[in-house]
Amino acid sequence: MRVAALGMASLSLAFASCNSTTKESDNAATDEAVAENEQTNTESAMIYVGTYAGANDESIFLYSLNSETGELTRKSAAKGGENPSFLTLDEERRYLYAVNETMNYDGKESGAVSAFAIDEHSGRLNFLNRIASQGGAPCHISIDKTGKTVLVANYMGGNVAAYQIQESGQLSQAKDVKQHEGSGPNKDRQEAAHAHYIAPDPENKFALAVDLGTDKVMSYRLDAANGTLTPNEPAVAYATKPGAGPRHLDFHPNGRYAYLINELNSTMEVLAYDAEKGTFTGVQAISTIPSDFTENNQCAEVKVSSDGKFLYGSNRGHNSMVVYSIDENSGELKLVEHVNTGGDWPRDFSLDPSENILVVANERSNNIVSFKRDKSTGKLTATGHRAEVSKPVCVQVVQNFLQ
Repeated sequence: MRVAALGMASLSLAFASCNSTTKESDNAATDEAVAENEQTNTESAMIYVGTYAGANDESIFLYSLNSETGELTRKSAAKGGENPSFLTLDEERRYLYAVNETMNYDGKESGAVSAFAIDEHSGRLNFLNRIASQGGAPCHISIDKTGKTVLVANYMGGNVAAYQIQESGQLSQAKDVKQHEGSGPNKDRQEAAHAHYIAPDPENKFALAVDLGTDKVMSYRLDAANGTLTPNEPAVAYATKPGAGPRHLDFHPNGRYAYLINELNSTMEVLAYDAEKGTFTGVQAISTIPSDFTENNQCAEVKVSSDGKFLYGSNRGHNSMVVYSIDENSGELKLVEHVNTGGDWPRDFSLDPSENILVVANERSNNIVSFKRDKSTGKLTATGHRAEVSKPVCVQVVQNFLQ
């Protein structure tokens, strides 16, 4: 290769008279390459969208996200089985796991959990396996911090289940299932236990399960190596006000506080976390909707910004994102604003890796919409960019990892 390089150098000297033409051509090629790189660099994020769809329909969609403008571009679609509503990816972005939110699977009263391998060049999904979720209507899925155990919450089953990730990326059969018991005062929504969320705590010591039907957050000791859950002592990490209907939980980056969004009474709770005991203490409860809004509202998702300064929640009915500032000492919240989501019935939402953009899924209006985020104030401004997606439920936004 060194000889060839020397030869080319000699040729370039011999044909010096052609230099002007060659330079113009080279410059044009360089400019084109720079422009292409700049275009690629702006597509710095990828979004996997989970939806409600038929068993044979395309149902998990991949979009690229321009983190400067908020532009959304569809890249591919996969058949994820029936209602692959909620998704999660492993840390290395090799695999994607989805719950199939159904009431019947393989002749049993159960939903399912599906595993996919992610193509590193295209981001496309390749089906690996599908197994029973051990309860009806699984609605939330997460991976523990070692990347060995998958956790699933079954809404209608009122239970939580744990699975191990095989070397191939496939999921094992359930290693553990824990049934919740109880009910709440809302006879329409709390006639029985309804597990709505499960995920590990920051230290991966406990798995915390939020149950809308019983108004409780359950605490389990997590053995990620073996995929097992052991009821903590005490088993109840936190009990909300009766009828609150807790739905999802997110931790502050400092690990000392967590934020619990209550679906049925439209409140956000600040909880102080005892990492040794795996329990919470209530600090503050604040409304997610304006005081003059009296129509039906059901909260959905909650996320904390990575700098720990702002908290976001979604309101279905008021059709808004609620934005709070966070007191760095107490963890308490102060309302910043409500922003219309540009659609109907906002479910999940996510910040892109730069946290310049927030993307929200509006289930009933069949679209995902992007918002520019002011990092100093936390405020959101619609970018004008959206994408049409049938019944979107979950948006998993990750750094562009394609080769």
